[in-house]
Amino acid sequence: MLSEFKERYTHKTRSLNIKPSVRRLFVSIERQICWLDCDDYPLTRTFRVSTGIKPPSNQEGSNGTPIGLHCIQEKIGEGSRVGTLFKGRVPIGKQYAELDPNEQEANLITSRILWLSGLETGYNRGHGHDSHDRYIYFHGTNHEDKIGEPSSGGCIQLLNTEMIELFDLTDEGDHVYIS
Repeated sequence: MLSEFKERYTHKTRSLNIKPSVRRLFVSIERQICWLDCDDYPLTRTFRVSTGIKPPSNQEGSNGTPIGLHCIQEKIGEGSRVGTLFKGRVPIGKQYAELDPNEQEANLITSRILWLSGLETGYNRGHGHDSHDRYIYFHGTNHEDKIGEPSSGGCIQLLNTEMIELFDLTDEGDHVYIS
């Protein structure tokens, strides 16, 4: 499966005339898995994820996880404690466990954020279907029991400790191929 993602990624970067990144994230919506693949070391790291509960979609307002080639545009939350709650991409000084149980029912953005930007103009970049403008992230969640099944509003969610690990292993500009 990973080899198929690598082939599609290579084809996509060639067709867009984009230089491949040293580190790449491959997200399988079907399998709810993300692989971190890197030229600098031979090991590939695998993470269970949760993508959108709605069907994959690049359209604004769809709440579907966008597909295609993206990059990490911005990393947010370095040094924050595990479970730190973010609102508007700003840590609010609380961990989600400190919230009232009613407030914890919502799917919250926790621990770290990798904010994505689409690289395919007219597909996942540009008016009406722009992944960055849709606020599509990798992020931790307060609903860790749902990791491995579609449960987000379009983002890619990980266990909080694994989100921190992924954050530390990636850089802005690294490519993300979602299919």
